Amino acid sequence: MTLVCDLLIQADTILTQDPDRTVIERGGIAITGDTITDIGTWDSIRPRYHAAKTLDLGRSLVMPGLVNAHTHAAMTLLRGVADDLPLMEWLTKHIFPVEQHLTSEIVELGALLACAEMTRFGTTAFCDMYLLEDATYRAVDRAGLRALGGEGIFMFPSPAYPDTNRGFEIVRELHEKWKAHPRIRQSVMPHAIYTTTPEILTRCRDIAEELTLPLHIHLAETASETRQCLETHGKRPLQYIHELGLLTPQTTLAHCVDLTDDEIALIAETGAVVAHNPESNMKLASGIADVPGMLRHGVRVSLGTDGAASNNALNMFTEMTSCALLHKVHGMDPTSAPAQVVLDMATLGGAGALHLNSVGALMPGMQADIIALDLDAPNLLPLHNPVSHAVYAATGAEVCMTMVAGEVLYNDGAYQKIDYPALVDEVRSLRDWVRSHLA
Repeated sequence: MTLVCDLLIQADTILTQDPDRTVIERGGIAITGDTITDIGTWDSIRPRYHAAKTLDLGRSLVMPGLVNAHTHAAMTLLRGVADDLPLMEWLTKHIFPVEQHLTSEIVELGALLACAEMTRFGTTAFCDMYLLEDATYRAVDRAGLRALGGEGIFMFPSPAYPDTNRGFEIVRELHEKWKAHPRIRQSVMPHAIYTTTPEILTRCRDIAEELTLPLHIHLAETASETRQCLETHGKRPLQYIHELGLLTPQTTLAHCVDLTDDEIALIAETGAVVAHNPESNMKLASGIADVPGMLRHGVRVSLGTDGAASNNALNMFTEMTSCALLHKVHGMDPTSAPAQVVLDMATLGGAGALHLNSVGALMPGMQADIIALDLDAPNLLPLHNPVSHAVYAATGAEVCMTMVAGEVLYNDGAYQKIDYPALVDEVRSLRDWVRSHLA
């Protein structure tokens, strides 16, 4: 019996990221609506389906879209304005002063630029913490990507609210406004322990539980953060938030650089997810997270870029390369952070950080979030090991197709939903605005 589907994809090689990490040569994928309905060899898939459309990707490597587990999308507009500085000086003397002048229109523009960058380089879903987050959601809606987001909660006023009470009202309003959206989900996002209070963190915990939302926070990013937490609260950062009840399987912790072995074991015990940001941590000289130790303890680890102001890109392919190489040389162990483990962090691990069980792998029943890389690119020839190529050889520039929820967003150099020339003109026009507000 011939089955009906909306789209058949044909490709030279499919990297599924299924539980067996199956690689399919001369493969095919059947898609109905936003969901993968079948996957296998082209010879087995093609005779079973009548499709409204067929997409022949030829000499390509098809794989799950990458998931950026921690970023601040609209900070694309601050890319390169305050480089080569330590975290707290960079943040308090350069970034925060500019951000106080942000408007909803500017945030939407910066977020749309971030969506264009991530779409171009194979990221199909991301976790975003920023200001005026409703504007980022509008950009995500326009661009077609998938996102978990949240208004950053601080103990001081932000461009979105005059006081923290209003900040919590915004969390509720955003949840109500976007909860029915198929690709956008809300999270509770206290910025960090040094920008909040115990009372604020407790309220964040409570509202997350009440609305059944995940929670995302910067934590243990630097040794100086630990010293400050000890001086202010008499506890190290992880112990501090644990005693406030914030460590749960629905919590994602960004950075986690300054941790002890016992603290890593506690993260594993509580089921919280870590979002590892190696390039940002290196650039800000924040330190090196003990990711090999986390993995040994069974911690769920994902991979993120952080914002483009501290990376300075939103490219998950280069982030995978940096992750693998950093931990090898840091541990003087070439077997540390192997390619498959790092690819897992950028796909299945990212799905865990976004608390989604429908992305990160290509299998029946999963969302059709799919990317394709051009296997005729010189740096991907010859193809011996597609996992190795994805982590060590690819740069993201080889991405020739990006699809989210069964909809092609980028194909052969052309954006399908973003008016990229108009976006370029708008972004360039904001350069003087950014410079006028720099400290």
